[in-house]
Amino acid sequence: MPRIGVIGAGYVGLTTAACFAHLGHDVICADVDADKVRALNAAEIGAHEPGLRDLVVEGRRAGRLRFVTGNRAALSDVDLVFVCVPTPCGPDGRADLSAVSAVLHEAGDSDAVLVVKSTVPVGTTARYPGVVSNPEFLRKGFAVEDFLRPQRVVVGAADEPVARRVARLYAATGAPVVITDNASAELVKYASNCFLALKLSYVNTLAELCEEVGADIDGVTEGMCLDERIGSSCLAPGPGWGGSCLPKDTRALLSTADAALVDFPVLRAAISTNSHQLHRVVAKVRAVAGTLAGARIGLLGLTFKAGTDDLRDSPALAVADLLAAEGATLTGYDPCVDADVGPVTVLDSAEAAARDAQVLVVLTEWPEFAELDWPALAAGMPDPAIVDTRNVVPADKVTEAGFRLVTTGRKVP
Repeated sequence: MPRIGVIGAGYVGLTTAACFAHLGHDVICADVDADKVRALNAAEIGAHEPGLRDLVVEGRRAGRLRFVTGNRAALSDVDLVFVCVPTPCGPDGRADLSAVSAVLHEAGDSDAVLVVKSTVPVGTTARYPGVVSNPEFLRKGFAVEDFLRPQRVVVGAADEPVARRVARLYAATGAPVVITDNASAELVKYASNCFLALKLSYVNTLAELCEEVGADIDGVTEGMCLDERIGSSCLAPGPGWGGSCLPKDTRALLSTADAALVDFPVLRAAISTNSHQLHRVVAKVRAVAGTLAGARIGLLGLTFKAGTDDLRDSPALAVADLLAAEGATLTGYDPCVDADVGPVTVLDSAEAAARDAQVLVVLTEWPEFAELDWPALAAGMPDPAIVDTRNVVPADKVTEAGFRLVTTGRKVP
């Protein structure tokens, strides 16, 4: 089987390395962080990603997976090298490609096929002869599942036989394969993520409309998702979208469109709508509390979504910053966060976060938030009130426990 090198042991690189080792390949994964490499060789996984540590342990025990400091070892004596380094968004919305460029320059004398998994702007890999684009489509909390059972594999290259060589690595997954050119492969990633952002902004605006006209967002989305052209994904309203991909990719695609002199008003509106959603949440909390100056507010959920410990571009933290800017004192609880973050004092239980709070705000859709001891939480609050931005709490139980409940686009019994 082909020997594989992976450059970058972050979320994408580590998943790529561990999963290819699971599929039977000999994999060497390199990172510039020596402490991270030592931890990974001891199977210490910092990220909360179900199944990932098991695959690292399996690969290490089988001798198919090792981690090294520095890129040279992962560029030598391998057949293919996957570049999985960060491409953060700069102030102007453009992706910072310095890490990708450095790796590709260092790999210039390698005989291996170079494959870029990092999310890069359209036209990036075409500037490097022979480099293949193979974008990742990994969801936080489902990375292993998404790699081993992907909905599609996209490979872009100027040389079709090389593209098919990369695609064969995924044969065991049984996924449909799209072979295309470099630019199209790069655009697939941005187009997919930005379309999801459009859906989320759309449903959040629908929820706002429901509140104004007396409709119920649950009934609306149930009727919508039965149309197979629409589907059920990304139709749950919330405090806004965030994470490491959607904010970065929407800004990057908009920057690409601007550079190409292509007007993209629908994407611009989705970004604006997402910002508006944060202020809508704050307005609801303010209306319940009366004033935010000096108010104690309890936050349930801090990560950008359930199932991950990722706080990057979390709408929960964006809401927290806005609340704190108006003078609120914030306590919070999240199953995957154990240290204070931003203006939030993180406590070890939902009950502790709710104690003495004027308003409890649900910001992340952790399933356990639907099963809390509502009478106990109410007993610790002077005037129990909940603003549920994710519609996860059971309305009948919380109102029975004495809470005032404000939902997102729902009718409250």
